[in-house]
Amino acid sequence: MKATTPARAGERHDQQHQSTTGQDPDGGLQDKLGDEDYPAYSMGRAAEMLGVTPAFLRSLDTARLIVPQRSPGGHRRYSRYQLRLAQRARDLVDQGTPLEAACRIIILEDQLAEAQRINARLRQDRNP
Repeated sequence: MKATTPARAGERHDQQHQSTTGQDPDGGLQDKLGDEDYPAYSMGRAAEMLGVTPAFLRSLDTARLIVPQRSPGGHRRYSRYQLRLAQRARDLVDQGTPLEAACRIIILEDQLAEAQRINARLRQDRNP
């Protein structure tokens, strides 16, 4: 059995969260719209949705909490999953938690959640 290590926040490694390309007539659009890891949001749109500044999103990138994908032109693109992490960071910072501590908390929460998913899957495999 292959051991799986928990991912850092913003980096999803489990099978259910990997992007699919789909073979439907719309070029996989339905798959992309349903994929929470698809980088669908520009920095401006992400900042607007979260009520933060682009500088805040850049600081999350610098802190390595979320590392957005880049468009061919080099622009940051965010997924829904990354936006949820950014919202959690904003909530913690708004409560007075320093940004670096907030990022560490979120990374640890994300790793714990993934480890719990792995444990549940292993228990299920062991007790069919």
